[in-house]
Amino acid sequence: MAVSRRGVMKAGALSIALAGSVDSIFQSGASAETGAAGTGAGGEAFGYGPLVADPKGVLDLPKGFAYKTLSTEGEPIKDGVVVPGHHDGTATFPGSRPHRTRLVRNHEQSNNGTRAVAAPELTYDPAANGGTTTLEVDRDGTLISQYVSLAGTATNCAGGRTPWGTWLTCEETEGFSGQTKSHGWVFEVDPTGRRTEPVPLTALGRFAHEAVAVDPHTHTAYLTEDAKGPFGLFYRFTPRSHRGDYHAYLAGGTLEAMYVPDVRDLSVVQEPGTRLRVQWTKVPDPSAATVSTRKQFEDGQITRSQKIEGAWWGHGKAYFVCSFSHTKDGAAAEHAGQVWTYDPHRREIELQLVFKPGGRFDGPDNITVSPYGGGVILAEDGDGENYLVGTTSDRRPFALARNAFNDSEFTGVTFSPDGRILFANRQEGPGVTFAITGPWHHLHR
Repeated sequence: MAVSRRGVMKAGALSIALAGSVDSIFQSGASAETGAAGTGAGGEAFGYGPLVADPKGVLDLPKGFAYKTLSTEGEPIKDGVVVPGHHDGTATFPGSRPHRTRLVRNHEQSNNGTRAVAAPELTYDPAANGGTTTLEVDRDGTLISQYVSLAGTATNCAGGRTPWGTWLTCEETEGFSGQTKSHGWVFEVDPTGRRTEPVPLTALGRFAHEAVAVDPHTHTAYLTEDAKGPFGLFYRFTPRSHRGDYHAYLAGGTLEAMYVPDVRDLSVVQEPGTRLRVQWTKVPDPSAATVSTRKQFEDGQITRSQKIEGAWWGHGKAYFVCSFSHTKDGAAAEHAGQVWTYDPHRREIELQLVFKPGGRFDGPDNITVSPYGGGVILAEDGDGENYLVGTTSDRRPFALARNAFNDSEFTGVTFSPDGRILFANRQEGPGVTFAITGPWHHLHR
């Protein structure tokens, strides 16, 4: 989500409970003692160690880590086409050759910003400026090629990777002035570029989508909604077809919203490790023809939360993030971020992490499950400093990277298929993608 919401953070103890062209290259090389916790160049002694101040003032990383910047907003792609702005949700796929990686990246734009421009056969609504780009990089993260792979969609925020190797890009909107077609849908992008069509997957519902996590065994999709008046929901889509292929979801299925008995608002749960049984309530009209999906329920039928955002599948569970909760906005309780998991076998959610107000980290948004140490990596979105936040095997949080360039949020955090490169975006000022490499196996627990 592009809207910042942290407030000014102060240095101090961490209060947290937890259950193509290359523009620049930087190698962290200062001592592990550089900086202090709570400062721009600081970090913990665990994780990958303290952050080292980037002499270029772009991205602070731990000692031994390096980054490349690629695919910057406004960079020419071909005549009349440039890299769109507002870089957001991203996933990676095998490249066209061994040791290459493809990325499909969202652009969270509606009717403003550096627009996504593509051929008519890849454009849904000419009035909308969002879409996706597809990049290919070599084994070192150097950009080889890029193109706009979907256009004419709006506010493409996050999404999810499917088990059959495509990208689900989500519109975080229910429409805007000037649109020529309805918006608030999920679209599917083939990273090879051979099958992509600008066709909405209407069975997945029309609402302010954020992200999707897909169960690789059942192909059930779990979707998040970032909305207010009332707050959004956590959804489950059970497909009618289980064939697992491009546009398989066009065959339809059942869309339901999560209900935790006696819990109307997830914010009231503050103790990591808390497990709650889940029921599912069918959405009467997933197309939201006259009433938004989240407004089709009475209290006592569903469970809501403020700012339900990032989602990722890992360890047999759907991870999802609630970025913050404020009682002044109508929430039941305060927090600065939650990470939940849904276990489809147990049919229960478990609170994994809570950020407490006033701590060093807050406003988690995009999430990925790390192949190193069993933890997660979160992309922060807020005012002031923004971090990539990792967790150790015993779930202690640490600063993995800091945006030293401006106050823009991080987005699109995701590893390459071989785990060698962590990709992440700075969304604005301008938008750019980072390819981060380093000693990933040297995680201090």
